[in-house]
Amino acid sequence: MKHILVIEDDPDIRELLGYNLTREGFEVSLCSNGQEGLERALSRKVDLLILDLMLPLMNGIEVCKKLRENPDKRSLPIIMLTAKSEETDIVFGLGVGADDYMIKPFGVKELIARVYTRLRTMKSPEAPQAEGDVVRQGEVEVDRARFQVKVGGLQVAMTLAEFRLFDALISRPGIVLSRDRLLDAVTGGEGVLIDRNIDVHVRSIRKKLGESRDLIQTVRGLGYKFRELQ
Repeated sequence: MKHILVIEDDPDIRELLGYNLTREGFEVSLCSNGQEGLERALSRKVDLLILDLMLPLMNGIEVCKKLRENPDKRSLPIIMLTAKSEETDIVFGLGVGADDYMIKPFGVKELIARVYTRLRTMKSPEAPQAEGDVVRQGEVEVDRARFQVKVGGLQVAMTLAEFRLFDALISRPGIVLSRDRLLDAVTGGEGVLIDRNIDVHVRSIRKKLGESRDLIQTVRGLGYKFRELQ
């Protein structure tokens, strides 16, 4: 049974999500503040997190950042809830590690559909290693079975969305991928994200790559590509 953690301070929304997710057959834990939610997420096995942006004691941004700093939680799918419809808030949430977002008020059926999409695109790191699960380009290595990226032998921590985007690019060196194609790679063709989110993920990946940031090249008006290595 998949375990979903909901961190939401609004009691009506919290109970609504708990009731409907339980009806879907999930094990559900409910927390009303960011500090309690972070402790619960770190101390238990959680398959997906539904995280409100505005929370008491510790806001959703801080919760998300602290989880992404933990090696065991870097690939945990996070759906962020926000009452703010401004694009800057959405982009900022994705920039610190959220995989998807929903703006309040939202439809419960749509949220549950997002949950299923995120869980379906997850792959157990303990799954047997298969041929083609490791992609190498120069000093860069992508291990799909373990959700790991290494550059020069050093691991680069990425969120699940960043990993899928980077994997799509490195698998097609020199080929320009449009934002729409990259959105499909990140969400499995079922998520609802805005084009701008891809730019945010690319910016975050480049920052994490450090001196190797120029491996991802921008093709103005078209999209992005992984630089062909000699």
